[in-house]
Amino acid sequence: MALSPGTRLGPSEIVSALGVGGMGEVYRAHDAKLNRDVTLKVLPGGFTLDPNRLARFKREAQVLASLNHPNIGTICGFEMSGSEHALALELVDGPTLADRIAERAMPMREALPIAQQIAEALDAAHEQGIIHRDLKLVSASDPESSSAASFASEIRVVLNGLEELKQRVRAEARRGG
Repeated sequence: MALSPGTRLGPSEIVSALGVGGMGEVYRAHDAKLNRDVTLKVLPGGFTLDPNRLARFKREAQVLASLNHPNIGTICGFEMSGSEHALALELVDGPTLADRIAERAMPMREALPIAQQIAEALDAAHEQGIIHRDLKLVSASDPESSSAASFASEIRVVLNGLEELKQRVRAEARRGG
């Protein structure tokens, strides 16, 4: 069920649709309590009836809450309103790395700082035993600026489709195998 602008979910009011993914519909929303815009990832209605999907969605919220890194998008809350369940996430409102690459070739001096920030974010997630099935690489810089230096100044990795590593895999990684 698509939510219309003006629809309220917890403290947030839907502003516009941003997209649809495998585990939910994504909206730009305004959080009235915190007076800021957020990304709302809403679990589709049919999924809320499936205990496994609902548990996976709740686990995703807990996993995101366990991460604390300047280059990883943060979670602001987990909202439930009636049959609606949503993750309130940091709104990273800048161009994606795909957008930047589509503009022109990226010289090494621009690519390296971006790659370093991405690697550090992924390392932090992996250190917590978290892997991901889908990444969105977004500049948290001023979206109006088109300079390469501005794009690379602050990258946010938005982790989607998170999974916790199995204990066996964690143990193998610690042993170096």
